[in-house]
Amino acid sequence: MRLAPAIAQRWLPASAAPRRSGGPVHALPVAAFLLLGLGPAPLPAQQPAADARPDIFLDCEGDLCDPDYFRTEIPWVNWVRQRQDADVHLIMTSEETGGGGRVYRIDLLGTADTGYEDQLVHTAQATDTDRETLDGIAHTIGIGLLRFASESGFGQLVEFVEMGGAETDPAARVVSATEVEDPWNFWVFSLRGTPRITGEKTRSVRRVNLNASASRVTPDWKSSISIWTVMIRTEIDLPDGDVYLDDFRAYGTDHFLGYSLADHWSVGVQSQVRTHRRLNQEVRAQISPALEYSFFPYEEATRRALTVLYQLGPSYQRYNEETIYAETSEVRWKHLMEAELSQRQPWGNTSLTLSGSSYLHDSELRRLSLSGNAVLRITRGLEIRGDGRIAWVQDQIYLSAKGLTEAEALLNIKERAQSFNYTLGITLAVNFGSIYNNVVNNRMQLGPLSFN
Repeated sequence: MRLAPAIAQRWLPASAAPRRSGGPVHALPVAAFLLLGLGPAPLPAQQPAADARPDIFLDCEGDLCDPDYFRTEIPWVNWVRQRQDADVHLIMTSEETGGGGRVYRIDLLGTADTGYEDQLVHTAQATDTDRETLDGIAHTIGIGLLRFASESGFGQLVEFVEMGGAETDPAARVVSATEVEDPWNFWVFSLRGTPRITGEKTRSVRRVNLNASASRVTPDWKSSISIWTVMIRTEIDLPDGDVYLDDFRAYGTDHFLGYSLADHWSVGVQSQVRTHRRLNQEVRAQISPALEYSFFPYEEATRRALTVLYQLGPSYQRYNEETIYAETSEVRWKHLMEAELSQRQPWGNTSLTLSGSSYLHDSELRRLSLSGNAVLRITRGLEIRGDGRIAWVQDQIYLSAKGLTEAEALLNIKERAQSFNYTLGITLAVNFGSIYNNVVNNRMQLGPLSFN
């Protein structure tokens, strides 16, 4: 059962003919229009010029953040390049649902002294195509912009039209988990197989990924189980005429069970059984109960989140080769604490994760990592983007006492001893010129020239 609509919509200037192919077009009834207008608080009386359009700044990321599509489907507004030029800052965030779909949250924030705020939600099913999902997102954005236009004096510009047969009240189409009769009891199953072949004259790689999973998500419980295997065969012709051949196989199963303990508390348990050749582990079995506290309500997680997680549990490891500590198998207890901060605000987006872990039998065997990314809008047209990660590593109890061959080191087949690793990237972007971003031109979308 669909939880929210994914109906293709057009949002047209009142003077324009509906640009539709197939099927009749019906105007939204007045009662439904008034219902939609009940969302945000009214704005102070401000009457734009008769031919003025609202200026909208789109702020979204991800595969289905498609500015060209939204500009094409909602042409009666001005899409601007800078937040400072906008009447409305439109922020789109998303998170995965238990059924494999996604919930898209649309926040509209007035950028002037209006105090305007509104939020809408579109839920896409796992079986929806990208086009169906984009249509649903565009529909939801259009409703939000219609609300803003009707409250701020731009209402004379637009007419709401929709496909024949569509219901007029989106709220009436939303069904809660407790109201549906689901013969699957909210369980979702997935089977995937991905063969891939790449190569050239002197090198070839054949890879097969197989995965089977089941998951169930309700407001109180969250559970998942997956079984997977990866097989990779690499052949390289060496300059001396020899052939390097490597066959890699990995198998594993992952399990998770979580419970909503209270408004800000969650408890769960995570387990895993797998092989890991790079870490010299013929078999690794681990179970880790976990406790998490969220400083903000979980419902706000797509806009802001600050959580602290603690895990503690044993792991059994049987090694392919004797380790530097003269072990061929062992059971060790390990605990981990992780703090994560993320937010998406008008001034930019940030995400920061601090994680620390150590073995209980020897606190000197520990690891500390810090990672994050940020997009900061300093001023009009000036933006800084950055991402990075650094880890201090002192817990490699699995390293082989035999060391690595030259081929294993060059091809990264086995992990080497290290004390730290890092990655860092920074981008400074300056944009200036026309503030408008309305035009879509899909002609001759050429890639870079190749000089091979």
